[in-house]
Amino acid sequence: MKRGRQEKLVKLIQTKEISTQDELIEELRACGYNVTQATVSRDIRELQLVKVMSRSGKYCYALSGSKENDASKRLRSLLSTAVIDIDIAGNLVIIKTEAGMAQALCAAIDSANYPEETVGSIAGDDTIFLAVRTTEAAATAAASLKRMTS
Repeated sequence: MKRGRQEKLVKLIQTKEISTQDELIEELRACGYNVTQATVSRDIRELQLVKVMSRSGKYCYALSGSKENDASKRLRSLLSTAVIDIDIAGNLVIIKTEAGMAQALCAAIDSANYPEETVGSIAGDDTIFLAVRTTEAAATAAASLKRMTS
């Protein structure tokens, strides 16, 4: 439960400009997590969140460590160099890569926790299967990954 809540918290701050603990509590409760201020405060400390200025000029929560930045950079780099094609089949996103690159790309996808709706992933030598929750999420994830390959 803690891990899932913290993963959701990270996704929220990555997709929304959240500047107070009250906003975090509200967002987490809207997602079905019954949290207290103390729980959110502890999560902020454990995740080492910091406030940074957003594009709109407002101070918002963000990940402090370079781990996330490194994971995102690595993911973008591998997507732009290793991917041959991205397609969908039901709730699966299928990524075809250069020979021998699927496992490295899959590890980068997993460590970047991307896309959000991913349930699990499997990599072979040149193919990755990403299982996502819905067919709509698969279409969104595939489109997003395709944009990152450019």
